Amino acid sequence: QVQLVESGGGLVQAGGSLRLSCAASGIIFSINAMGWYRQAPGKQRELVARIGSGGRTAYVDSVKGRFTISRDNAKNTVYLQMNSLKPEDTAVYYCNVFRWDNQPMASWGQGTQVTVSS
Repeated sequence: QVQLVESGGGLVQAGGSLRLSCAASGIIFSINAMGWYRQAPGKQRELVARIGSGGRTAYVDSVKGRFTISRDNAKNTVYLQMNSLKPEDTAVYYCNVFRWDNQPMASWGQGTQVTVSS
């Protein structure tokens, strides 16, 4: 079974920083691309950042220059460093594994809440 456990969220003021972690099990972590997603109130879940098995990264335009995705294969963990946070970053953040068709796997974790106050 695939298990994804997100942590590190919290309440911060605009301009602050948070570092999210996602511990994965049940997959061969080192050969899978990983991604961070978020879902804000009243909005669909969106892909925020992706990191490939070789370390290549990609970001949605709204977070470029502020967020950094990274991975530690020895710990089966993917991270999202979030700096210069804005109120519009408020959402529940999830990680997941990319399938062969570039879609996330069906088994989502519980997510971690990020709230940015103004």
